[in-house]
Order: sequence, then structure tokens, then C-alpha cells
Amino acid sequence: MNLLVTGAAGFIGSAYVRMLLEGELSGAGVRGVTVLDKLTYAGSRENLDLSDRRLRFVHGDICDADLVGALMAETGQVVHFAAESHVDRSIADSGAFVRTNVLGTQTLLEAALRHGVERFVHVSTDEVYGSVDTGWSTEADRLDPNSPYAASKASSDLIALAYFRTHGLDVRVTRCSNNYGPWQFPEKVIPLFITRLLDGGRVPLYGDGLNVRDWLHVTDHCRAVELVRTGGRAGEVYNVDGGVELTNRELTERLLAACGKGWDSVEFVPDRKGHDRRYALDGGKLRRELGYRPVTGFERGLAGTVDWYRANRAWWEPRRVAA
Repeated sequence: MNLLVTGAAGFIGSAYVRMLLEGELSGAGVRGVTVLDKLTYAGSRENLDLSDRRLRFVHGDICDADLVGALMAETGQVVHFAAESHVDRSIADSGAFVRTNVLGTQTLLEAALRHGVERFVHVSTDEVYGSVDTGWSTEADRLDPNSPYAASKASSDLIALAYFRTHGLDVRVTRCSNNYGPWQFPEKVIPLFITRLLDGGRVPLYGDGLNVRDWLHVTDHCRAVELVRTGGRAGEVYNVDGGVELTNRELTERLLAACGKGWDSVEFVPDRKGHDRRYALDGGKLRRELGYRPVTGFERGLAGTVDWYRANRAWWEPRRVAA
């Protein structure tokens, strides 16, 4: 069976493909992998081993119906990571987010249905639930997105599930908390802070720094996605949590310590528009049904991530985000 993985030149998708081809994931039923990626600023061929004969790379847009249809005709299953995902960029210009995340997902789903694709895993985010003051979001909770990014992902979730309910397409949705780890483009908070601190620069902390996020190592996320692909149920949503809730101040403190810096390296900046106070996932369903457990402890995962960026300047320096 050929597996089509969209957006796999990016951070999470490339980790999934690397783990799949290196035998770190089950890879049940997979004989070959086709990667479809537009190679926007956050994607790179360098993130993949293109010498692997089992891997085929296609440079293209998920909104290209003709290309997507041709690929679906030779595809057994789909894992859909491709997305515009940076909240600040979505606030500045939401158009690309609606096009890629909504229209792109619909284009993939329609082609998958037309060509009889067996299974479609749609990868989403905890941000679709909106800010959670107390408790944890379950898969049954209503969606309440606040940023244009989150709204576009919530829309794509609903479209994906509609293809299951209307057409019977085997769609499975995952919603994850904040990912971190090696190979992450340095616009997201952890690699942004690490790379600036390693260069002796200052890092921006929004507002009072008390916004709360749950942290999930990218390899644990990929293990969860593979569990859903191989053992999940059609039409179901599965939350993927990391079990590590930190305020942004607490996260900053850990990053400063890991990079040997002090609070004089931190600049408090005005809060982001519509900044959600807290995301929190209840991942009990995935644990009960599929036996998921995150295996990368946060301290070890964060230390390993800092070490990776310290050792791989040649990868991130050309990609650094301007101060």
C-alpha cells in the first residue's frame, strides 16, 4: 500500500516520515511513501532522506485538484499534515490559511473519495477548542476558535468529518497540543527562543507571560498519529496531549537555564491580539482505546532539543527569524 503524506517537508510531517522509514513506527501495510509538499518557507527537502528508494517526493500544492487526483489514484491511505500554522501570520494575513487549511483539505478529501482511498487521517490542533479556563477539552466539546489560524483548522476538521458522515469516507481526526523538538522552523516559541539565546540575543515574552500551554514532543505526536492510522475508528476524533502544562514564564525560565542565560535576555512585549489564555486537552480517549502514552519526558526532550539546535547551526541560521 502506498501512503500519501501531505506537508511532510515541514516539522511534524517530516518527523513522521523519518520515523516511519527508520522503523520507529509500525508502518503497518505501508510499502512506499509519497510526500506532497508545496515547500513554503517552513518546508525543506533537507528534512527528508530523499535517497531512500521507498520515498517519493512531489513538489506541489494540495489545492491543485489535478495533481491531487493523480496522486490519490495510486494511494491507499492518507496522513494529512499540510497546513499554514503560525498564529501571528494568520492575524496579519488570513488568506493563505483559509486557502490551504480549508480549500486544500476539501480538495484532498474530494479526491480521496473519488478514487476510493481506504483511510484519511486529518491532523489538527488543540486551538480549535479555544481558550479553556478550567478543566480539559474533550473530543465532544464544541469548537470555539479565536484566531484566524484556529478557525481555519476548525473548519477543516468539520469538512473532514462531514465526508465521513455524508459519504462514508474513513476519516480519523487528531488534535494535538503544542509540539516541540528538532527540525522545527525557528518562528515557533521554543526554537525561536533557543536560537536567539544561543546567538546572545533577547527573546520576546507576550503580555504577563502567564498563558498556559501543554507541551508534546514531536516523536510522541507521531506515535499517536500512527496509532490512530492503524488502530483508530472511522469518524472519530482523538486528542493527543503531552501532559506537561507550563505558563510561558515557566517555559522561558527552563529555556534560559538550558541556554545558560538570565532574565536580562527577556523582553516583555505587548500581548498578541486575541491571545488564548490556556489550551488543555483531555487525552483519555486515545490512552484508553489505543494505549497511547507519551514516552519523552519534558526535561529530557527540551535538553535534547537545545542540544540539536546547538549542533545544527547550518540548518537553522539561514532560517532564523529576524529580531
